[in-house]
Amino acid sequence: MKEIYEPKFVEKLFDNMSRSYSKMNYLTSFGFSERWRRQCVEEIQIEKGKTVVDLMTGMGECWKHILKSSDKNSKLIGLDFSSEMVNRAQKNKLRFRDSKIQVLKENVFENSIPEETADYIISGFGLKTFNDEQLDKLALEIKRILKVNGKFSLIDVSVPKNKLLKPFYMFYLKRIVPILGKLFLGSPETYKMLGVYTEEFQNSKNVFRIFSKQEFKIQYVEYFYGCATGIKGVRIK
Repeated sequence: MKEIYEPKFVEKLFDNMSRSYSKMNYLTSFGFSERWRRQCVEEIQIEKGKTVVDLMTGMGECWKHILKSSDKNSKLIGLDFSSEMVNRAQKNKLRFRDSKIQVLKENVFENSIPEETADYIISGFGLKTFNDEQLDKLALEIKRILKVNGKFSLIDVSVPKNKLLKPFYMFYLKRIVPILGKLFLGSPETYKMLGVYTEEFQNSKNVFRIFSKQEFKIQYVEYFYGCATGIKGVRIK
């Protein structure tokens, strides 16, 4: 399983999925993905005139929720290492002509964002593609980018604990989603990986454990019976 966490593997996967990812993300979450993105952003109550960094920004799906609280002094930095996702994010940027948005095609672990740039950090549905070592690095990078007293909120699709919901959800993710992937993309194997990543990830409890080693005050968050989970927190020093 080690190779599925290699950056080049993940980058190619998301390049291949970019054309239909938004639609498939909606389907794989039973239509809840938009609500979960909104809730993830709302967890940290973004204020006007601040700088927000959206890590693993994809096509900028979280932007409309982030920019609800923006003004002329606000800034949004979106970062992703998938060329195709970044191309689509650049097009999405045109929808927000009155907002100050910078899109970076960079790996989250080798990015050009200066220390203590962000008042807030958001990430929607990128956690499951990291192993423990990478999550350690992610925690350090968020600490580096975030200002003292800055807030962050991270979320990803998870395996629900409910005994009735879990088998149905995993059957859908592992069997039905690849079929939908074949219909939309002609490649069931590509979307099969979403189920593989989710099953390996389980939920954000391991993320909580790893981030607890850093100087953050954090909370574990569940959405819709654990079908999505995340963490939110504050850099305390």
